[in-house]
Amino acid sequence: MGLVRTGPVSGYGTAAGTGALAVLLLVGICGSPAYTGWAAATLTDPDSAGGFYLRLLAWPAWRLDADGQAGGLFAADLRAVALVVLAVALLYLLPAAQVARVPGPVSQFFSGWAAYVLAGGLAAVLAALLGPDASLLAALRDASSGAGYGFLTGWIIGTASLGGRA
Repeated sequence: MGLVRTGPVSGYGTAAGTGALAVLLLVGICGSPAYTGWAAATLTDPDSAGGFYLRLLAWPAWRLDADGQAGGLFAADLRAVALVVLAVALLYLLPAAQVARVPGPVSQFFSGWAAYVLAGGLAAVLAALLGPDASLLAALRDASSGAGYGFLTGWIIGTASLGGRA
């Protein structure tokens, strides 16, 4: 008879930890100047679903220099930084109550996805309100684009959250 394990393997990280790593990788790679330049200039046709999605992945773009933007480098990178900070915080806060009621991978997946949707919307609002030329209208418009980004890409974070300890 072999040993049968019924819970998660203790060598794996937490669901929030693996989701946080996925957030860092997604924003770090797809928000990089190299990726955003490639997505805007090369093989991505904005009128195709694949091209749209590849350009959408570049939404939390960050830069290495301010390139003359008002507010400097902080304003240029505020959206990406806020997205990472908020997503990681929400990944650690959301699952606690949910996993207790409904344990399992479905809960982990939707917690990770929901955390990223909420983080995308909140990061866009904060960047619009704290950045140069702040206005309520810009914050509302950016909130819808940020939440849309989180909805369409949050499945990646939800999938990364699967299998970890709660």
